[in-house]
Amino acid sequence: MICGLLLGVIGFAQAQQGEGRPSGGPGGRMGMNPEARVKQLDEKLKLSDDQKTKLTAIFTEQGEAQKKLREEGQGGDRQAMMEKMQKMRTDVETKINAVLNDEQKKTYKAMLDEQKAEMEKRMKERQGGNN
Repeated sequence: MICGLLLGVIGFAQAQQGEGRPSGGPGGRMGMNPEARVKQLDEKLKLSDDQKTKLTAIFTEQGEAQKKLREEGQGGDRQAMMEKMQKMRTDVETKINAVLNDEQKKTYKAMLDEQKAEMEKRMKERQGGNN
């Protein structure tokens, strides 16, 4: 749950800085447009055209919902907003998994686990640098 909250905070911070890192850069997924996110997944998962269409719709919907949530949360309760962002992320992951076949789900989970490990490493480096 803490990792999910960290992901939400980092996504929020990147959104506040603009469009995030360029496509394919470390940590850039959160700031990518829906088409770039689908392209990134397609490189790893070999998506069908139907899957690409469905995932683009999911990511577009997510982006609009996140934008609305950020606008509503300006100056408000950050903890509540982070919880809503985490729930939204969980919902999106469920929708993505519903679109993927079993082999793609395994690869996708491995991708998420790798991203999580990288995130934890960056957080430890940041904490270590502040001491």
